Amino acid sequence: MIPLERLRDSFEGVIPSIIATTDADGMPNISYLSHVHYVDETHVALSNQFFSKTATNVARNGLATVMVVDGYSGQQHVLDLVFERSEMEGEIFERVAIHLAILESRMTGIMKLRAVDIYRVEDCQAVPAANPLVEPEPLVLPELMGKVARLTARMSDCSDPEALLDVTLEGLGECFGYHHSMVLVPDGERGGLTTIASRGYDQFGFGAEVPPGRGIIGVAAERRRNVRITDLSRGQRYIQAVRAMAGVEDATPIPLPALDKPLSQTALPLVSRGRLVGVLFSESTERFTFRHRDEEALTVIAAHLATALSFLSEERERTETGRREKAERSADEAGSVPAGRRIAVRFYPRDGSLFVDDDYLIRGVPGRLLLHFLEDYARTGKQDFLNREIRRDRRLQLPDFKDNLETRLILLRRRLEEKAGPIMLERADRGRLRLTLAGRPEIEVVED
Repeated sequence: MIPLERLRDSFEGVIPSIIATTDADGMPNISYLSHVHYVDETHVALSNQFFSKTATNVARNGLATVMVVDGYSGQQHVLDLVFERSEMEGEIFERVAIHLAILESRMTGIMKLRAVDIYRVEDCQAVPAANPLVEPEPLVLPELMGKVARLTARMSDCSDPEALLDVTLEGLGECFGYHHSMVLVPDGERGGLTTIASRGYDQFGFGAEVPPGRGIIGVAAERRRNVRITDLSRGQRYIQAVRAMAGVEDATPIPLPALDKPLSQTALPLVSRGRLVGVLFSESTERFTFRHRDEEALTVIAAHLATALSFLSEERERTETGRREKAERSADEAGSVPAGRRIAVRFYPRDGSLFVDDDYLIRGVPGRLLLHFLEDYARTGKQDFLNREIRRDRRLQLPDFKDNLETRLILLRRRLEEKAGPIMLERADRGRLRLTLAGRPEIEVVED
């Protein structure tokens, strides 16, 4: 029997499988099956969505034969199966449900799955092929793990969250060839995710949002599970759903960075101590860019990134003690607001949307932060702000504020840099931000 571990690329669902069963009279019935899921070395899982004839035959004798096809090499294998049990919850059920949600639904919610059927594999044999598409590749896990070691070592040298994000995405391109990647963080107010860092796209898309449960990114965050698609040519409805994100109700005007024709994608939740801190997303114009061994490598990197982001944010908070007096002195010395051209700032409290000179900038937590900075500046001329004092300022009244402050400040600063407008937010020192303006802000708060 061929070990199932060698067939992992045959369990990607790139090419539909075929299932054969027999009735009480021995009459065979053959149907197409979208996906056979790898469970372990002796078990596979099938979604319980068969045609009635297949389901009846399996219920009668518990036997089935399945042919799976490696979408990369074209190699075929035949598996003799014996039904063991059905599951309506748990790890395997969740994995199958996510796959169906990504490839077979309209991406408006998780596709309902009744159950998954677990089968024991009694035998696995290769079907001889006269002209295989390509020769099967040997496993290269040691090489991949070497790349993981090099990248995580670079990440460990980072002393602040912003550098960590840049090093991670640059390293994915240099070490692995994943040249189109981004990191998104939880919104904290609307339950979605916001883009904080990206590489490989024409636009950085800082501030671009993904609604809860939407697409591969939203599903990975909502379920806190890795999602990987090796061939998106079978999931064009998914691509259309991603393209339509800018048109969904209450969506941000900032478009999500995306390739025009991605063929493989992966999204990994960043979880630290049980808390979702973000999602690491990569995509490619080539099929089979992200295979199961790539997912294993990325899982290590994602875990390291999640832990490091949480640690660096907490470390920064601990080292800010003692800087308060310096910031307060700077505020006292700043004096009155200097004269200059008028900078029109319009803010909507309903969702925290902020416009500068009638041009949309940002919304949500970053929008409320910038309003806070601008109001203090307009009132006292204050330009320096400490992270610690921001956290303690009850005027902000921001939800889940402490956990999200560091990433929200990075997002706000990068968005201002991207717009290159009259307002800038600079890192003057560790844990201290400096607001600079090329004019005099006039703030309008619009209640709607």
